[in-house]
Amino acid sequence: MLVAGFPAGAWGTNCYLVAPAAGEECVIIDPGHQAAEGVREAVAKHRLKPVAVMLTHGHIDHVASVVPVCGAHDVPAWIHPEDRFMMSDPEKAMGRVIGRPLMDELTIGEPDDLRELSDGAALELAGLELAVAHAPGHTRGSVTFRMPEQADIPPVLFSGDLLFAGSIGRTDLPGGDHAEILDSLARVCLPLEDSTVVLSGHGPQTTIGRERDTNPFLREVAAGGRGGGPSAPPRRGM
Repeated sequence: MLVAGFPAGAWGTNCYLVAPAAGEECVIIDPGHQAAEGVREAVAKHRLKPVAVMLTHGHIDHVASVVPVCGAHDVPAWIHPEDRFMMSDPEKAMGRVIGRPLMDELTIGEPDDLRELSDGAALELAGLELAVAHAPGHTRGSVTFRMPEQADIPPVLFSGDLLFAGSIGRTDLPGGDHAEILDSLARVCLPLEDSTVVLSGHGPQTTIGRERDTNPFLREVAAGGRGGGPSAPPRRGM
């Protein structure tokens, strides 16, 4: 399996291109701010053919390049229905005054073909199996994408802003809920094998086993905690 990832734009959001191998079809996960050029370069370098854009949630730092990327490759995008409004009204998700521009270069709106994800969906795209899990808490429509173990490749979780190396997503923006994100961690992350590779929306990759041992939030839910707990430290993303 090929995973070509790079941090993009002002928020350093990780964008991933995933394919069975170089020269084959791929999916693009979270093409955020200023990600279009990085996508173009990765497609050319690995001779890939994009077939879909997959979105872990609707925050602008994860979706800012969806319209140009989908348009360039004539592919659909997938998002959970509870975050769909953010595609055309991102300021509402940031708690900003409506009408105040975010950045001049952002292309806001829905791509021509926008499809909705559902909890428990099993998608087969580009020769890949993607299991969708609804994981609210960072936003109401946050999801993760999990790929099963293949041959000598461990299972992979694209966690979006649910789980980071050493931390979790912030919950202080509209639609965020700390207790809910802890529930999502318990339901979505704790049952996974320790070998599962976690590719998150910001920062370096990690594993479920490492986070189970060291992440204070995952340790809290593993111990049965559902209280206020520690506050998530500030992240570069939203």
